[in-house]
Parts: sequence; structure tokens; C-alpha cells
Amino acid sequence: MFHPQGPTFAELAQQALSGTTQGYDLLANKFEYTPFRTPDALLEVVQDRIAAQGPVARGVDLCCGTGAGLAHLKQVCTEEVLGVDLSQGMLDVAQARLEQTPGQAKVSLMQSDALDLDLKERFDVLTCFGAFGHILEGEQEERFVQSVHRALRAGGRFVFITSGKPDPLSWRVWAAKAFNASIHARNAVMDPPFHMYYLTFRLPRATELLEAAGFEVHAERGLWQDKFRGAILVQATKR
Repeated sequence: MFHPQGPTFAELAQQALSGTTQGYDLLANKFEYTPFRTPDALLEVVQDRIAAQGPVARGVDLCCGTGAGLAHLKQVCTEEVLGVDLSQGMLDVAQARLEQTPGQAKVSLMQSDALDLDLKERFDVLTCFGAFGHILEGEQEERFVQSVHRALRAGGRFVFITSGKPDPLSWRVWAAKAFNASIHARNAVMDPPFHMYYLTFRLPRATELLEAAGFEVHAERGLWQDKFRGAILVQATKR
């Protein structure tokens, strides 16, 4: 967890004591060296799956962070790639990274809230990685799905990675619940809030929300092994 070039425990604590956006501004320059950055081993498979379904003109990555997902999306798009994030610090790092990334698509970055975008059915593919923990269960999830729906053209795909229903006896589940409880406690007494939760937007709940919004959901299991064996690739197509 503590890479030599990554944040110290004290810096992670400072992030958690700041608001969500401010916390990621603070962490931006070291985010690539944290375990919170989505691994390339996952993103490479997603890139291959998107490319296998034919050329993609325009793609958007919501909550793009420092651009890990964008770098892969750029390589399968022919015209335009847009990255959206609330943290300007993260976007600044993404801009520098993407200048060195292969691909012919024009790259744009936007500082905005993914819950309230109105991108007017511009995109063929929309991705989001490692960010569902920042979206509160309930009304915010519904707003997020509607934002995704507005951004995609008819037949466009929302592509993301999630997991299934967790084993209630797993120590990892209880550790995640304990972490979530600590964040709820922190937010009860401190402003601005810091939102980062585990066990969110799992397949059953995600499928329910997406189908209600007008998506056809297809999930693929078994694409990864070892520590990623529980990961599920979801492609939700806008009807």
C-alpha cells in the first residue's frame, strides 16, 4: 500500500479529513502510486472488449482521476475522448499523462460533477472505474445512471467493472463495513464531508438501476484470475 513514491499514512489521513474534492486535490500528484488507482491488468481487458465490438468514435470516462481509464479509452476511439472529474488536481495530472499516451482521438478534460452532466447523447462508449464509492446509495445512484443515460447515444454502451453479492462471512466484507461506518461517523461531525465507501454499485443493484433507466445489461465473469477473479465486466447498452 505504501509505495516509496506514494502518500504517507499522514497524507492519507489528511485526505480523509478534507472534503472529497479537496482530498483528491491533495493526493493527485501521488495517486498513481496508491492501491486506489485501477490496475492496468483490469483496464487492458476492458480495452480489448470495447475494441472487439468495432470502431468507437467518441468516448467519455466519468470520474477519470489521473487518467488511467482515459489512457486505454483513447486507444480505441477515433475522434474524441472526454475525461470528467471534480478534482482539478487530478485532471492536471491526467493532462500530463495523456500527452504521452498513444491514440489518435482528441482529448478534452472537464471539471464537473458526474451526477449532473448533460452531454446530449454525444458518446458511443462511457466508462467509469474505481469511483462508485463516491456515489451515495439511493438518490445519487439514480442521478448517476440518468447522467450516464443522457451522455450516450442510442445503442451506446456504459462499460464498467464491479463484483457480485459479497460473502457475508468474509473478513473483507466486515473490514469494508467497518471502514464505511468510520466514514459515516466522520461525516456526522465534520464538514465538508468525505465520501468514499466500499461494497457499492454491486451487480444486482447496478442491474436494477440500469434496466429501470432503459439499458440492456450484459455481465461477463471469469475474465480475470487470482486477486481479480471476482471482478465482473458489465456492458450496459442504451436501448
